[in-house]
Amino acid sequence: MRVEEGQVTVEAPEQADAGKGENVFFNPVQELNRDLTVAALRAYREREPRAESYLDATAATGVRGVRAAADGWQATLCDVDPEAVDLCERNLERNGLAAEVRHEDANVTMHRDAFDVVDVDPFGTPIPFADAAFRGTRDLVCVTATDTAPLCGAHFESGVRSYSAVPRNTEYHAEMGVRILLGAMARTAARYDLAARPLLTHATKHYVRTYLELDRGAGVANDAIDELGHVYHCQHCLWRDSDRGLLADAPEACPNCGRHLQTAGPLWLTRTCEPDFAEAVEPHLSEDMGTAAEAANLLGTLAAELPTPTHYDQHRLCKRWGRGASSMDDFLEKLRAAGFEASRTHYGGTTFKTDADVAAIRDATAE
Repeated sequence: MRVEEGQVTVEAPEQADAGKGENVFFNPVQELNRDLTVAALRAYREREPRAESYLDATAATGVRGVRAAADGWQATLCDVDPEAVDLCERNLERNGLAAEVRHEDANVTMHRDAFDVVDVDPFGTPIPFADAAFRGTRDLVCVTATDTAPLCGAHFESGVRSYSAVPRNTEYHAEMGVRILLGAMARTAARYDLAARPLLTHATKHYVRTYLELDRGAGVANDAIDELGHVYHCQHCLWRDSDRGLLADAPEACPNCGRHLQTAGPLWLTRTCEPDFAEAVEPHLSEDMGTAAEAANLLGTLAAELPTPTHYDQHRLCKRWGRGASSMDDFLEKLRAAGFEASRTHYGGTTFKTDADVAAIRDATAE
């Protein structure tokens, strides 16, 4: 099939079963991901004008690399599958673009050569490519993870194996996945005296996407590790708290209801986006992007989102408390009127963040 995205038209195999099978992988659901990538790369080039080279490390059809080449990047497309390599070459030729195409394992490419921007978008976990990506990148590492069940704790053992962390399946499961992934990326980067700090991160349609800017030095790498910690969660009353440190120090029991607490981590505890960068990306969305309106709404929500490491769902809380839900605007305004910070989140229409604990939320929003 032919697919038009942004400035390019690419050939992609029909995907019989969500991208699984013998054909070269292509996921049409990730058009938002790819549109945002182009806009984020444009914004990053303004932030770091010397950034010129871009590696599409797991290229498949090459749609990311082709779009980067069309946008003026010195693009390299890499894939271990010879059919994918042929498809990348045809898609570049179809659009009259020049880029290097390599039939090679992405880890070999990234260990041997350095690029200003490396984009790792594999089928499943990005962990097998993480070490090489940080070794082979000067400025920005872009990562997609589609193994959300392990990341979010739904497939617990797989999550522990892949991410060397304890994920928990909570009502903020998407954010759990975001922060488990960011924690793993920060720890991997730190092994090479790199601080990997997220400029933009979102969890959308069963994947997590993040853009990590790199800073070099043992001191800044240590500072990044200091941003890691654990979340403590009560499945009974939905109370939660967090603290920093690679060693968990959970309370003996939930201080709100006295029940057992679950511990998740180590994970990333601070901001998953730089608000200024999210705002800078929005003007770079263009009319040729099929998801421009959706992407603009997402960026606006991300820019306003509080940095707290978990979020709540108003409907889940109200069901637990045995009362009806109200409009989100009214609900959040009551929290603010009581002196708390509150924001919507991009994780769902009834989700929100606040610095109030669960007991304070209940009292502040009571009729």
